[in-house]
Amino acid sequence: MTDRQRFIETLLFGKPDKIPFNPGEPRKSTLKTWHKQGLPEGADWNEYLREKIGIEPLLPGKQSADVWIEHIMIPQFEEKVIEKKERSQIVQDWKGNICEISNEYDVTYLRNPIDFVTRRWISCPVSNRNDWESMKTRYNPDEPSRIPENITEIAKKLKNRNYVIGFEFPGPFWQMREWLGAENICMLFIEDPEFVRDMVSFWTDYISALLEKVLPYLDADFIHISEDIAFKQKSFISPKMMREFLQPTYRQWNEIVKAGNCPVYMMDSDGFIGDIIPVWIESGFNACDPVEVAAGNDINKFRNIYGKKMAFLGGVDKQAMAKGGSIIRDEMNRIEPVVRSGGYIPSCDHGIPSDVGWNEFLEYCDILARMTGWK
Repeated sequence: MTDRQRFIETLLFGKPDKIPFNPGEPRKSTLKTWHKQGLPEGADWNEYLREKIGIEPLLPGKQSADVWIEHIMIPQFEEKVIEKKERSQIVQDWKGNICEISNEYDVTYLRNPIDFVTRRWISCPVSNRNDWESMKTRYNPDEPSRIPENITEIAKKLKNRNYVIGFEFPGPFWQMREWLGAENICMLFIEDPEFVRDMVSFWTDYISALLEKVLPYLDADFIHISEDIAFKQKSFISPKMMREFLQPTYRQWNEIVKAGNCPVYMMDSDGFIGDIIPVWIESGFNACDPVEVAAGNDINKFRNIYGKKMAFLGGVDKQAMAKGGSIIRDEMNRIEPVVRSGGYIPSCDHGIPSDVGWNEFLEYCDILARMTGWK
């Protein structure tokens, strides 16, 4: 089977020859630690890892998308340092947020998940209706650079590919939080629900327009929606509020995803998701990640409750990874029943932190490779 076939077969509860091997992604500080512990400088960590544990190398050729949907704001805000302090700096990121970060980082760390960066939020770009009207002008779905101009030609070339292609978008809650900040948007659901509905409606139609420019031509393998709508014990808003304000968006996008014959419609949220998985299933999602263990998510319990209605990605406790030995062996034994029942690609339940040592990572990956059929 190809990587693409394995991905789809696994998440649709089919019969893959192997489950995709996806241990997780290290951050910059993690790689720096690994280089001190045995990972050669300049080596591709994934290729070297496969060699060390004795499994097949990555397939040659293209392993990333040849096509894109550019959903982020155009134009972006200027990335700049506003004030430099002894140990920290006040900066503006590309989204217009003003925040304080340590001097060990620069503004580019706020653009991509290079590392785990703690920040103190000072202000967000939308604080009133006027700000909102201005913000909307940055999201024109007809901006030519948002999709390749030769999308039909590219789609033909990708028809028989052996690798996975999909698209990732912020969900309406994530995007409103980016515009207004977490506390402000949560309060707005109570204090000005019509403002919330206006923003949700705008984002729903904007992403719908982008999907409809690509999915009729390209047989994408997944659409991934990022929401991060939960804390350690509860979600930011109740399941009832999710059904009222957000579910219509999820369902509208799901209709477009289904019409485009895209098999995997995936939701991403950190935190405890046990109370909101039913909302996702009702909305058409058939997979979710990263099933964060420290937040109290029990993947075995979820499988018993939801059966084949929901597939999972992630679910391996990064804290157990860091400890290694019998702790990580027990952790992998814990998730094995779900691996065996299908519909699950085991992986780290978030980015791999720097307290996961190289030798402990190799140990975890060796167990993972055996469990998923690569050894």
